[in-house]
Amino acid sequence: MNVKLSSLARFFQRQFVYIAISAVIAAIFWAIGQRTNPAIILLYTLCIGNLLTPAIGWLDFLYAERPFPYNLLIFVPLLLVLTVPVYLITSVVVWSIAPLTLSYLIISGWKISFVITLAIGVSRFLYDTTKERLEQRNVELQHSVELGAARLEMQDQELRRAREIQQSLLPRDIPQIPGFEVAGAWQPASTVGGDYYDVLRLDDHRLGICIADVAGKGVPAALLMANVQAAVHAFARDTDSPAQLCSKVNRHLCDSIATGKFVTFLYGVLDGETRTFRHCNAGHPYPILLSDGSIRALEQGGAVLGVFPDWSYEDSTVELKAGDRLFLYTDGITEASNSNKQEFEDASITAFAQVNGTLSAKELNNRLLAKVSAFCNAQFQDDATLLVIAAN
Repeated sequence: MNVKLSSLARFFQRQFVYIAISAVIAAIFWAIGQRTNPAIILLYTLCIGNLLTPAIGWLDFLYAERPFPYNLLIFVPLLLVLTVPVYLITSVVVWSIAPLTLSYLIISGWKISFVITLAIGVSRFLYDTTKERLEQRNVELQHSVELGAARLEMQDQELRRAREIQQSLLPRDIPQIPGFEVAGAWQPASTVGGDYYDVLRLDDHRLGICIADVAGKGVPAALLMANVQAAVHAFARDTDSPAQLCSKVNRHLCDSIATGKFVTFLYGVLDGETRTFRHCNAGHPYPILLSDGSIRALEQGGAVLGVFPDWSYEDSTVELKAGDRLFLYTDGITEASNSNKQEFEDASITAFAQVNGTLSAKELNNRLLAKVSAFCNAQFQDDATLLVIAAN
């Protein structure tokens, strides 16, 4: 039933086209001063259209598969061959309807018939070739879309695998020492990111703690982050001074890093016996220390890693008393923006620390990261990493 309705609809659509062509041809004859009867032109157009269109459709295998202009060179002679029988049959049909003699129609009607045949034939040729070209283009586009979707799926799988590998480079279980609690969290802006943190057990009472931010995002930043992680693990246990470790990692990166790339980096040694945090800051955001109810930033620091191979770094030491809280973070925390383009900023961390300073390191970590996420509606523009050291 649906097929019949569709065929009927196409039939009536063709009749409307033929009527439009007859109107155009009548207008052309009128414009050049030829006296014609619009009703006769309409009869001719309907008859020729309904005879010529199926005939062209049956013979389209002769030219349809050939490229331009070869298809046109075959179509034009074919159209001329079809013109004669279509013209004769049309004349007989019009003679049976119109009050005109058959001889008059055959002798004088060839002009109208020729023009109508040419108009319908060329229209059909243009329609068929355009339709075929569009269908071919649609097939090519569909193929391209399918290939693109397959590539995106493969890329997505690779990125998920890269994220798994990157997460495996971060500490699964953060080692602890008596008298202190250390907690960390990592929130990449995309599937993979350039932030890095680590906590290494140096001995029974010391931890090596680092946090870093590689310039950029995505896979390139993640690869450089892995390079930093490998260098830290290679040098940490053989280097007592955080400044010396920064110098070694810096020289290593200057030899291998791409132009325009750099790393902000902070490494420190948390000593449970001396209750100190000896650290070196290489261009990283200053840590925030909550001590005895007051807040201050540890503002000592040097140049970023990977730019100046001969930079001389220096150590700084801070004493951590019971109840102190030390916040280490990347700029993905402070630069998180809300819908009004306002950034979270260091002042928000300070205000949070003053209100929640008695909480454990893990609770501070979770609540602060949740607060930042709510502030930016979980739309992080940069990788966000947070480390909290709590002195018990």
